[in-house]
Amino acid sequence: MTARAIMLQGTGSDVGKTVLVAGLCRAALRRGLKVRPFKPQNMSNNAAVADIPGEAGSGEIGRGQWLQALACGVAPTVHMNPVLLKPQTDIGSQVVVQGKVLGEARARDYQALKGQLMDAVMQSWAKVGEGADLVIVEGAGSPAEINLRPRDIANMGFATRANVPVVMVGDIDRGGVIASLAGTHLILPEEDRHMVAGYIINKFRGDVSLFSEGIEAIGKFTGWPCFGVVPWLKAASRLPSEDSVVLERLAAGEARALKVAVPMLSRIANFDDLDPLRAEPQVEVVFVPPGQALPEDAGLIVIPGSKSTIADLMRFRENGWDRDLEAHRRRGGHVVGICGGYQMLGNKVRDPDGIEGSVRETEGLGLLDVETVMEPEKTVRNVSARSVAFSLPLEGYEIHLGRTAGPDCSRPVAEIEGLADGATSADGKVFGTYLHGLFAADRFRARFLESLGVKGSVSDYRGEVERALDDIAEELEACLDCDAMFALAR
Repeated sequence: MTARAIMLQGTGSDVGKTVLVAGLCRAALRRGLKVRPFKPQNMSNNAAVADIPGEAGSGEIGRGQWLQALACGVAPTVHMNPVLLKPQTDIGSQVVVQGKVLGEARARDYQALKGQLMDAVMQSWAKVGEGADLVIVEGAGSPAEINLRPRDIANMGFATRANVPVVMVGDIDRGGVIASLAGTHLILPEEDRHMVAGYIINKFRGDVSLFSEGIEAIGKFTGWPCFGVVPWLKAASRLPSEDSVVLERLAAGEARALKVAVPMLSRIANFDDLDPLRAEPQVEVVFVPPGQALPEDAGLIVIPGSKSTIADLMRFRENGWDRDLEAHRRRGGHVVGICGGYQMLGNKVRDPDGIEGSVRETEGLGLLDVETVMEPEKTVRNVSARSVAFSLPLEGYEIHLGRTAGPDCSRPVAEIEGLADGATSADGKVFGTYLHGLFAADRFRARFLESLGVKGSVSDYRGEVERALDDIAEELEACLDCDAMFALAR
């Protein structure tokens, strides 16, 4: 490992580490550095497809590391996120190691597995640093969870093993930031405390000078220097959604020309498929939490991906969303299903091998005349495609189990690598596809929204993401001592 590195850890989850790492990566790139992101362990059902160096196939990483690779100006690889946990139940997750599914593990079993996974983490760590000037590492959760420290691979367990200095991130927006930083310092073992070189205050609103006494107090409690206070980064809202913790903030929107309702499935996956629609000035995207009805004034309902199609389909009915969906169709509303959502729209979902669990078969929502059979082999790939309805280019990725077939597949949504994908209802108002990312295609999105009566679409969604990364990098350069942080790297 020749590249120098620094690591951002947080006093808790959702303190903004992912965006800060992405912004710092872009800042380093703008300085002419060859920079790479790294996250030893991630937990998210928002996955991205990444290259497996030395192999022809592709694998899965967290969507956050895909975004950070974009900030670095490089293609993502599976080594940027060697361990990815994809929650399937309240107590268990699918374990993905270096892009490939290792198996499933309950939370207690996973803790015992961590020791074996450290070897994979360190292998990937060595590969990520090849040819780089700087690696910026993102922790997961908080190092203050000292009950997990003996087998930790995500925070101080990694930092001490790889000898990477740590910058601690505290979120002032949630309150208690002085206590969270001082408390973290207090309970960290001496070896871990020694790794912390300073801290950042994130998500500050208002006059920064009013927090000078707070910085002084943190210094007295911890002895850590402050690298800066980051304001609330408005440009972060223009970045793809990284994790389901943001969904509560997306449960309400502003009234616009078209309302798009998205049921918040228990195991919702890859809901960043909706981000290009959220960026549209004429479109209101509302994520509907369990217990609430799908809004009657929605013109479009999108059923997103799911890590557990059958379980989420059963919860869908328990919430009464199936009745809401039927009423929506009677009103002439449109419906789109993506990946797991596509599977739910059919007549049946079969799981003869029990891949998802003990339920081997369930009735679908019956809006498409298709059936899905779960199969052990997982499709993971980036693809080029073409919209059948509009004869326009598409690109995106597939991450799914299962094969879907039936009469409505005679009206495919797309051609992917020359093969038909998806299904469309006879009246054209319902369609499903396995293609993630189709709404990111500007010309397709414009034509699709125009078919729903919305004009004036945003013309360059991916360009807007790039500009947002530049804007965040500029803000971080202005409010943080980036020179001092980068100089820490070793």
